[in-house]
Amino acid sequence: MKPLGPIPPGFEAIDGELAIGDTPVSDLVGRVGRTPLFVYSRERIARRFAELRAAMPGRLKINYAIKANSFAPLLEYVSSLADGLDIASGGELEMVRATGFHLSRVSFAGPGKRDEELEAAIAAGVTLNLESENEAERALAIAERLGETPRFAVRVNPDFELKGSGMKMGGGAKPFGVDAERVPALIQSIIAAGCDFRGLHIFTGSQALSVDAVIDMQAKVLDCADRLAREAGVILPKLNMGGGFGIPYFPGDEPLDIGAVGAALEDRFETLPETLSQAELFIELGRYLVGEAGVYLTRIVDRKDSYGETYLVTDGGLHHQLAASGNFGTVVRRNYPVAIASRFEAEPDEIVNVVGCLCTPLDRLADKAHLPRAQAGDIVAVFCAGAYGASASPSAFLGQGPAIEMLI
Repeated sequence: MKPLGPIPPGFEAIDGELAIGDTPVSDLVGRVGRTPLFVYSRERIARRFAELRAAMPGRLKINYAIKANSFAPLLEYVSSLADGLDIASGGELEMVRATGFHLSRVSFAGPGKRDEELEAAIAAGVTLNLESENEAERALAIAERLGETPRFAVRVNPDFELKGSGMKMGGGAKPFGVDAERVPALIQSIIAAGCDFRGLHIFTGSQALSVDAVIDMQAKVLDCADRLAREAGVILPKLNMGGGFGIPYFPGDEPLDIGAVGAALEDRFETLPETLSQAELFIELGRYLVGEAGVYLTRIVDRKDSYGETYLVTDGGLHHQLAASGNFGTVVRRNYPVAIASRFEAEPDEIVNVVGCLCTPLDRLADKAHLPRAQAGDIVAVFCAGAYGASASPSAFLGQGPAIEMLI
C-alpha cells in the first residue's frame, strides 16, 4: 500500500458524497453532462486571500501568477482580489486584457520573449521584467520605434536559492534573469536610456513548505535588493520578492506556517534600508492562491483485475492531470490526495490502482491506494487540482481533448 496525500481541510459530504461549495459532485457533473471536470471554488480562493492578507504585513501586496491557472472566469475573479498580475507570454497578456484588469498593474517575466510580445507589452504599459542585456537592447529599440517610454524592471538571478524548493529558479547558472553581479550596470544603462525603471524581480524557487527556508529566502531577497540598488545608486520603486509558498500534495506534507512567515517579514519591514524605504513590496504566488481550491472529477469506466492487482480505469488521466500522474517535475512518484467522491464517507477496504484512459503506463492517478470499494460509474476526485492541472497538461494527447472547467 502507498499512502495518499492529505485532502485539504474543509471538504465535507452530503448523503455520503463529496460536496464542493455545498453541492454534491454528482450534481456538478450533471450540470455539464459529462466528466472529466475541473471544479474551482470561489469561496476557497477568497478565504485563502483573506488568510494570507491577515498573516502578512499590511504593506505587502499580492501578485497572482496566472500560469498557475488561467481559466477565464477564475482569472477574472482572482484579478478582483489581487493587487497585480504576473504573466509569462503574449498569450497570457491577451487573457488579462480580456478581464479589463488595468495593464499598468501587470508584469511580464520569462526568457525568450519574442519581439512581437515585447512590442505588445510596451504598447500596453505592462512592466517588462528583463531577463538579459540583449532583451533590454531589443526592448529599448522597440520602444524608440513606438515612441513610448517603456516600463522596465530587472529580473535578478541571485547567488542563492530557495532551500527545499520543488523547482529552483535562482542560484547558479539559470536561463532566468540576469546574474546578480551584472544587474547594477544594466539598471544604470536602462535608466540612462530614458526608461521608467520599475525595480527588481527576484524569484528563487517554488513549492516550499519549510517556514525556515521561506523566511531565510525572503531575508536574502531583501538584502540582495538593497545591495544591488546601492551599487546602482538608485532607490527602488518596487520589489517583487517572488513567492515559493507551497501546498501539501504528498503523504507527510504539512501546510506552510504563513503566520510565522508574516511575523518575520513584519520584523524586517520595520528596519528596511533607504533603498527599500519607499518601494512597493510584492510577493508573487500562483498555486498557493488557487491550488487547493480545485478538484478534478473523473468517472470510473472499468474495473479490472490483472495478476492479482485491481485497476480502476477512469475517463480522465495525465492529459488533464500531468502533475498528479507524477510526470511534471517529480523524481519519485508519490500519490496526490485522491478519493472515491461518490463514496466519500465510506471506509477504505481495498488496495487499488487508479489509472486514466490513455495508452501509456505513465497514465496513473494513484498507485496501490487504500480506498473504498468502487465500481464503474463511481466518481474519483483528485484534490489540489486548482493549479498546474488543466493549464499544464497535454490535453491534445491521443486526441482526448480538454476537460470541462467550472467556477462555482
